[in-house]
Amino acid sequence: MRLLLDTHVALGLLRRQLAKRHPEISRRLADPSTAGFVSVASLWEIAIKTRLRKLDPGMPLHDIAGYLSAVGLSILPIEAGHVVVAVVPEPRTRDPFDRLLLAQCQAENLRLATVDRALVGHPMAMRI
Repeated sequence: MRLLLDTHVALGLLRRQLAKRHPEISRRLADPSTAGFVSVASLWEIAIKTRLRKLDPGMPLHDIAGYLSAVGLSILPIEAGHVVVAVVPEPRTRDPFDRLLLAQCQAENLRLATVDRALVGHPMAMRI
């Protein structure tokens, strides 16, 4: 399985709370047949909200990408094809970061690991 972590799930991993809060996602990521990804869009959202003092990622911003790589996740860049693809079916959310994550899932054949109520019912979301 190829999983893209949404920002909330990535934050749980950064704060070392993923196994406790979302054990099924944690188990899936631990499975050697799973390839895990975090989008640059999530890193961007975390950086924006951290600088606005709206969240604490659990570590300095400059350490995040290295930590994610060290735990076996790949950083997914934002490509032109990700921002022009029409997500089908249209998601209920208007959040531009969430919409970009779904577009990346569609373009890269990924499933979105999310607990966001606005996204969990989408066909590209991983069923937990």
